[in-house]
Amino acid sequence: MLFCRPPRSPARPAGPAVLPALAVLAVLGLAACDSGSGGDGDAAAKPGPSVIAPGEPGGENRTLSAAEAAEQRAEDDSPNAADVSYTRMMIVHHAQALEMTELAPDRAESGRIVKLAERIAAAQGPEIEAMRGWLKTHGRTETDDGHGSGHGAGHDHATMPGMATAAQLKQLRAAEGKAFDQLFLTLMITHHQGAITMATDVKAQGNNIRIEEMADDVVAQQTSEITRMRALL
Repeated sequence: MLFCRPPRSPARPAGPAVLPALAVLAVLGLAACDSGSGGDGDAAAKPGPSVIAPGEPGGENRTLSAAEAAEQRAEDDSPNAADVSYTRMMIVHHAQALEMTELAPDRAESGRIVKLAERIAAAQGPEIEAMRGWLKTHGRTETDDGHGSGHGAGHDHATMPGMATAAQLKQLRAAEGKAFDQLFLTLMITHHQGAITMATDVKAQGNNIRIEEMADDVVAQQTSEITRMRALL
């Protein structure tokens, strides 16, 4: 840390040649103080990236600075359309993962695949219940209840990132042994990647702190599981 103080007075009067040198040193010292004290302030003053904030159902989106978005979040974390849409879709997304993991005990050859499936089910089952509870707390249903969230009973869930198609699920149900293991890992890696995409999107577009926390959990846990699954391929 730089401490700046005026130079000590000389023991005897400085001669004509010494005074200009002392003046130069004083100027340099003040410049160093200004530079050291202003660095953090300049960095803090730089504006952050803009954030697109979804409006109320039927309303227009708004562009906020990072500071404005943080201030708004601190004042009011009421769920917006992105929060509700994410929760509804992720319930369906997780449900398909559970459908896939239920096949592992009877069809997988590797015990590591069976344990992986059990781990996935143990995490995503409670997450589904937590999301259902969140919807209920905020007076929303699992399907579009007329508030215009954009993803309801009529939404094509197959278009959600990472979702396996009906044909792929049929193929997985028919597979056994090594063939099942490989197909299960391939489909589940893609499924997890889709969940991470959805979670990342709601972190940028949502407004509710609880949903952001759940999205953080999805990103952390499923990124780790993708690493494990790739090692088993």
